[in-house]
Amino acid sequence: MKSFEEALEVLKKYNKEHFHIEHGVTVGYVLYWFAKDLGLSEEEAQYWKLVGLLHDIDFEIYPDEHCTKCINILKDEGFDDEFINSIRSHGYGICSDIEPSKKMEQILYTVDELTGIIFAAAKMRPSKSCKDMELSSLKKKFKDKRFAAGCDREVIKNGAEKFLQVELDEVLDKTLKAMQASEDEIRSII
Repeated sequence: MKSFEEALEVLKKYNKEHFHIEHGVTVGYVLYWFAKDLGLSEEEAQYWKLVGLLHDIDFEIYPDEHCTKCINILKDEGFDDEFINSIRSHGYGICSDIEPSKKMEQILYTVDELTGIIFAAAKMRPSKSCKDMELSSLKKKFKDKRFAAGCDREVIKNGAEKFLQVELDEVLDKTLKAMQASEDEIRSII
């Protein structure tokens, strides 16, 4: 398994836009937080972090072939089929027919778009941070379809209900907590 630093270099090799790199790092840290919250080992949590980090590896260069071009990119970079399939599953029903079956894949599918909403909401705050964001504030932004309109709320709801089998509020709360806990580390990397 590659180190986080090695995987970050892989991400930067295929992504030049700051936003895409920041998004990958954020999703990586959110998955790491969820893994630790579930009581997984450090090694498993690091694996989850790498999947989150590289989940959009092909999006910047090949947006119309997202979750397809990642196959060859990741194979060329030394990642195995299991890792690649986990990444491909986050596009289920959109650009991939691989259904998220593992807990990590289901969480990635559910929180990917949600991290974008939280990130956008944080940028509008005077603090430019999610650390002082309340769940009630996030819920208002989530309900406002015009806010961060590119973030698909139906994917988030579907992930919470179908895959994680929890209430939407629980996903919102845990993802916000994950981003709050990780914000300083994410900022130190970006």
